Amino acid sequence: MRNLAILIFQTLDGVMQAPGAPSAGFPKGGWANDCWTDVMEQVVREAMSENYDLLLGRNTYNTLASSFSDVAPGDPVADILNQAKKYVVTSDTNDLSWKNSVKINSQDVAEEILKLKQEDGPLLQVHGSWQLIQALLSNQLIDEFRIWTFPVVVGEGKRLFADGTVPTKLQLTQFETSPSGALMHFYKRAV
Repeated sequence: MRNLAILIFQTLDGVMQAPGAPSAGFPKGGWANDCWTDVMEQVVREAMSENYDLLLGRNTYNTLASSFSDVAPGDPVADILNQAKKYVVTSDTNDLSWKNSVKINSQDVAEEILKLKQEDGPLLQVHGSWQLIQALLSNQLIDEFRIWTFPVVVGEGKRLFADGTVPTKLQLTQFETSPSGALMHFYKRAV
């Protein structure tokens, strides 16, 4: 059996939407840019150095694929993402062209992910994917929360812990600050 971890960038007020750039319907995107270099050094060292498979929603998959699938070897982040097996939750019938991508039917998400967790294999790591994370939270399928909180408040936006989140007790397992003021917190589900 393997664990499932989420990797999230969020603002101090809990918004996780569009950290790198504005997106459709969210003009406040790009709020992470002032801390990006420091945080990505931590992310590569603390969350991307171990072997893992990715679990992504379709929108996040499309964003990452457009940013990393054609990057020449030698970029540490692109190399890791390009080699990882990518499970993509989608109802879209378009092909998944990024190397090592597998479609997961979006109608039975919890059941399909539970099957994945019961298989032998590396950690399943979710990057972004707000809608998918809400389904994982409501079905209590997340074993570890890897959260980077940026020193910025944006007000409106999609929040990690949205209305209806199932109460869960967590245990802090790792903490680190970055020179730019972002905070890294890793939590595991408390037993």
